[in-house]
Amino acid sequence: MNNLTTLIKRLEAATSRLEDMVPTINDPSAASNGMASLPESGLTAPGADARGGAASPSQQTAAPLPPAIDDFDALINGDVKTFVNMSEEIGGLVAEQSAAVLRAFAAERKFLIVTTKAKKPDIQSPVYMEVLKDLQATMGVVNDIREANRASPLFKHLSTVSEGINVLIWVANESKPADTVTEMLSSAQFWGNRVIQDYKEKDQTHVQWVQTFYRIFKSLAAYVRQHYMTGLTWNPNGVDPLQATEEVNAGPSSARSPTPQSSTGGPPPPPPLPKFDNAPPPPPGPPNGVPTSKSPADMGAVFDEISRGESVTSKLRKVDPSSQTHKNPSLRAGSAVPSAPTRSDSQNSMSSRGKSPLPGKKPESMRTKKPPKKEFESNKWLIENYDGNPPEGMLEIKASISHSILISRCTKTTIRVVGKANAISLDNCTQVSLVIDSLVSSVDVIKSPKFEMQVLGTLPTIMLDQVDGAALYLSRDSLDTEVFTSKCTGININLPGQSEDDDYVERALPEQIKSVVRDGVVVSEIVEHAG
Repeated sequence: MNNLTTLIKRLEAATSRLEDMVPTINDPSAASNGMASLPESGLTAPGADARGGAASPSQQTAAPLPPAIDDFDALINGDVKTFVNMSEEIGGLVAEQSAAVLRAFAAERKFLIVTTKAKKPDIQSPVYMEVLKDLQATMGVVNDIREANRASPLFKHLSTVSEGINVLIWVANESKPADTVTEMLSSAQFWGNRVIQDYKEKDQTHVQWVQTFYRIFKSLAAYVRQHYMTGLTWNPNGVDPLQATEEVNAGPSSARSPTPQSSTGGPPPPPPLPKFDNAPPPPPGPPNGVPTSKSPADMGAVFDEISRGESVTSKLRKVDPSSQTHKNPSLRAGSAVPSAPTRSDSQNSMSSRGKSPLPGKKPESMRTKKPPKKEFESNKWLIENYDGNPPEGMLEIKASISHSILISRCTKTTIRVVGKANAISLDNCTQVSLVIDSLVSSVDVIKSPKFEMQVLGTLPTIMLDQVDGAALYLSRDSLDTEVFTSKCTGININLPGQSEDDDYVERALPEQIKSVVRDGVVVSEIVEHAG
């Protein structure tokens, strides 16, 4: 019997040393986010740890990770780690940003562990935002690296990752999270395909880097379809989310303790992994009355109170039948019984005013003012963030027949396009005036109020979508222009007079349409106002 016990202890000590020698993810936050490359060994005897000593209470109560977390670890140790290694080959800002991506995946792993331990909070509550705080912060770091290095020659690489990191918000999709992964892949491909086009003849390392990044999306989509097909699942019998978050941050797997040398000899174990996380502990919960933890004794008292039966309702006030609106319809009609604001009403009011905790599209008034940009890349002019005209006067663009012009988020700016361009797109601008010579294709205007445009040459098509107030001045050569409108108001077309000295003649586009059914066919007509 003694020989068998000695053999078991030797096996356990050898297993422990092997586990400590396995390299973990090279991430500064890996020492505190509960991530481990391998699960704990199953060879531990009852009452003893893997090193032959008595097991601590935390080791005795530690439960194995759910399959969903194990598969997420496999994704991180697989495709994400491969992407990080490829980024380190390129180096520089790309490697720095990939490290931030790894931290973001680690933060999402912690969030997934919290969902297995906690009840689902209200998605619009401060508690939910507190649980998501680390994930949002790490995703913001990835985007900040792109915004702070716009002049970098690897800006397309940074943009590929910055657009793709939003894939981690699939956890907020409560119906079809896999669709979010697919949509974010399309956003990343907009810049990633440009990287492939630029480097396919020069350096295949960059091409492989993009393809490695794409594989993360495909693996993540398969993971989500396997474990969270209809949305993220929480533990209905779990604890408070803030308590679960604290437990995950201070979990037993956050750091490994040194392994004492076995009594049977052999090489000494490796030293413990260094702790890179010197950050202060997480802030306390919001002061809104939401408890951060509940002891088992408190919960037991609650269930004892419920189990008392009818005596629970003994202190409730009885409502006189004459004041019950469901028995007196006249009270409902005359509102004779005033209704005091209830707790549910206040909750509904808060929910109606609440906003999504995930980063969404900010109103224009809350956007950080960015410097104006006028750039030309890959046959496209990019005009952004102009507020007023530049010091030299109107903004002038010299275009050719293969150039497309994208104008966005400009205010009170006059833009002159010299030459015959291919197409012009105007998005989210206010009081912008556009003067063009000729176009091959069309002018597309979206959500741009108080828009003005003058055509000096020819223009086949004008498309207006959600435009409130526009004045279009056509030349004699552009009278055949087709104008398409959708959800627009106050659109006026100015036509040249009979001679060069005559003033423009203003014509308004119809806004009201009358539709009737005639002989089984819907016929739409313009509403005319006479008098």
